[in-house]
Amino acid sequence: MPTAQPPAEVNASRARAMARKIISHHFSAPPLRLVGQDGGLSNHVFMVKHKEGDLVVRLSPDPARINAYIKEQWAAAKAKELKVPAPEILEVGNQVIPFPYMVSRRAEGSEATFHPKRLEILRELGSIAARINTIQTTGFGTTFDWSNNQLSLNDSWEEFLTKELDIESRLGILSKRKMLSRLQIRKMSGILRAMGKKRVRPSLNHGDLRLKNVLVSREGAIKAVIDWEDCISLLPFWELSVALHDLSIDEKQGFLEGYGLKEPKIVEMTPMVKALNVINYAPEIERLAEAKDFARLEQYRTRLSGALDLYCL
Repeated sequence: MPTAQPPAEVNASRARAMARKIISHHFSAPPLRLVGQDGGLSNHVFMVKHKEGDLVVRLSPDPARINAYIKEQWAAAKAKELKVPAPEILEVGNQVIPFPYMVSRRAEGSEATFHPKRLEILRELGSIAARINTIQTTGFGTTFDWSNNQLSLNDSWEEFLTKELDIESRLGILSKRKMLSRLQIRKMSGILRAMGKKRVRPSLNHGDLRLKNVLVSREGAIKAVIDWEDCISLLPFWELSVALHDLSIDEKQGFLEGYGLKEPKIVEMTPMVKALNVINYAPEIERLAEAKDFARLEQYRTRLSGALDLYCL
């Protein structure tokens, strides 16, 4: 069996030239201005000034990235049908340059993370999350309606847990690294496996619905929810476990109020959200263990022990 080739290295100068080529091809004129942005580990990102309007070009040296771009385009379009302020993705392809790329219209607004009206923004974001989570999908996991593939489609929540999330491996990491007791491991496993019985049909989840991915006006109105690359077809508990993770207790309640959840429902869903939150720590815990970062591992043990939960006895 051939060994998969690692993604090619693309320096900033070459990426810039490719972004210019993409714009010139699709708009029959070169950009007036092209400014590089931080694209993380997997993307080169450019803000483009063009006579056709302000655009964003993302490109990746990883050939497999084309699937993530197609998935993102599908999800953003579906969200826009429900008046969710998602980016307008104009083109996804890999023909103009030898790598996957995406062209979208630039969304207005600035990042919401440090806006003074954070709480009001989170209430509105909760309402948007509820709309996103009404979009019915087929299959559980990263392969769903956007793809024609059938063999990688998980037909059930249990299949997703086993094949894609690899729950046994993650529980093994949490046990091996002494993050949870055996009793806690059994309890969490039971909660996660029972979740598929709570709701039969999956729905669209943005997958990273945090303020860093929200653009707002000066007054604090949400103008765009961006970066749909982590979108996934799952139960809404997944959405909530990510969205609530970094928030203060007041902000959590503000988000859930916007989502439309009443207090009894919040109490009922809490074990599911907690279990997903904890299981998703496993890859980072294993990375820290391999790096022998014992101080950080001890901090995670404290966090997962519940010692920092200051609101219940």
